[in-house]
Amino acid sequence: MNTFSLQGKVMVITGASRGIGRGLVSYFIRQKAKVVAIARNERRAAELREDLAGNEEDAAVYALDVCDVPAIEPVFDKIMRDFGAIDILVNNAGLGNPIPALDVTQADWDEMINLNLRGAFFCSQAAARYMIKRKNGRIVNMSSQISVVANENESVYCASKGGLNQMTRVMALEWSPYGVTVNALCPTFTYTPGTAERLDTPSFRDAVLAKIPRGRLGTIEDIGSAIHYLCADSSDMVNGAIMMLDGGWTIV
Repeated sequence: MNTFSLQGKVMVITGASRGIGRGLVSYFIRQKAKVVAIARNERRAAELREDLAGNEEDAAVYALDVCDVPAIEPVFDKIMRDFGAIDILVNNAGLGNPIPALDVTQADWDEMINLNLRGAFFCSQAAARYMIKRKNGRIVNMSSQISVVANENESVYCASKGGLNQMTRVMALEWSPYGVTVNALCPTFTYTPGTAERLDTPSFRDAVLAKIPRGRLGTIEDIGSAIHYLCADSSDMVNGAIMMLDGGWTIV
């Protein structure tokens, strides 16, 4: 028995149309999971379907803005009707917008907290209702290295991800008696189209690399491999963990 295999597992990935989420869709298609990709709106969902043409047997795309809480449960209900199970949820949808604390507006606060924290909570709740009935499930929350250390101009983002860590622990405590594990993954800077503008700036990139003892940026493969482990049968005793994937940033 291959306890690392995700073949045939129904894996829901939010924020799947771009950045890390888009990379994870491709990674887990290769791992033979049944990927359910969540895009923020119909336009992004249509673009993702077109991009995934030829992989229809391995991936399905749904439109859902996770900030729209009343819309979450109906979409998860539809996924259950369509696939008969939700084995894995990866709460990847998120937003990072560097703003000095003195300049943060209520709109800035609400946008990041609602997406990064509230959306992840209610997606987890919707998935867990089904996982608990089946007495099996894996939830992985995409946190950040700066959920545990401070980073200048990131007060709201740090607050949202720090809250996500605590939410992860409480959900793990409440749901593990029903066979559901909940963990958080905390990557360092990862090169994607969304981070390219900052990471292509030599001064910024050099400053980032100076804080990573491993000496390189994160990759989609790094993140995918870590999520793969957290979702495999082999990780059954990993529960409520806040797993750093930062090349050592937070140990210095």
